[in-house]
Amino acid sequence: MKDKKNVSAVEVTELTNRKSKWKLLGKQKALMLMSIPFVLYIILFRYIPLWGWTMAFQNYKPNKSFFEQTWVGFKYFKELFGNDEFLRSLKNTIGMSIISTVLGYITAIIVAVFLNEVRHIGIKRFVQTVSYLPHFLSWIIVTGLVANVLSVEDGTINNILLGLKLIDEPIKFLSTPSYFWNIIGWTYVWKEVGWNTIVYLGAMTAIDPCLYEAAQIDGCGRLRKIWHITLPGIKPTIIIMMIMSAGHILDANFEMPYLLQNGMIQDVAEQIDMYVLKYGFKLFNFSLATAAGIFKNVVNIILLIVANSLAKKAGEERLI
Repeated sequence: MKDKKNVSAVEVTELTNRKSKWKLLGKQKALMLMSIPFVLYIILFRYIPLWGWTMAFQNYKPNKSFFEQTWVGFKYFKELFGNDEFLRSLKNTIGMSIISTVLGYITAIIVAVFLNEVRHIGIKRFVQTVSYLPHFLSWIIVTGLVANVLSVEDGTINNILLGLKLIDEPIKFLSTPSYFWNIIGWTYVWKEVGWNTIVYLGAMTAIDPCLYEAAQIDGCGRLRKIWHITLPGIKPTIIIMMIMSAGHILDANFEMPYLLQNGMIQDVAEQIDMYVLKYGFKLFNFSLATAAGIFKNVVNIILLIVANSLAKKAGEERLI
């Protein structure tokens, strides 16, 4: 009898929870209707295109229907890892992405901390506005600016260095392989650092001001407040942003390397997206290009899950 009573009590509780959930959904009809376009967008442009992944397992021919294609299993995935060009593209992608991510994180946190310490509202808003503006420029415009600034003939950097007698002849920034990854990384910082600080500044506003007042009473200076209050206060945000970035390690910026590449730096400029573009739309090897795209996305998903698991084991904030 006790077991029956317990079971019935559990069933009643579950039924009550279901009713409360439906009531809650009923009260949020407007929000549900507003979310429909976004759900349809995700389905149409994120899930339905996954059907195209089947090309990676076929000897795909555009002039044949799906049922007439020849299935080849993992042939093109094996071909990828036997292709020196793909391995070089993978290396370049990881290198450029890590440099951009690390520089972007460090500079965004530093700028956010400094802005948080600025007491003059006018100066703070001016710096924020100036640092945000590059984010709204397209990568094509940014690439043009970089090409002009680093030009050998009339480049601003070379003119300044020559004027200060620091160099005897112009430096070929865009023709020297050892400079290219750093150019990509620092350009990303210049374009996105102001925008990336928004998240950290928002996290800093949630820190209790009483903590700073107590630290002031204890005789702490600004550096000690930053180290013991500000940085620990935004630590969960930093962890979340790092986890999210882990899922984009193989999504290195496509526009800049593609537009700045030339014969002198081709070996360090080509990345996975350029490899896919080359084999998919220039050489019409759709199967190999699709296999490269699948590999990139699967690795990104694995890195995201691993980063989230590590954060969970360390007792830090996590996405899932």
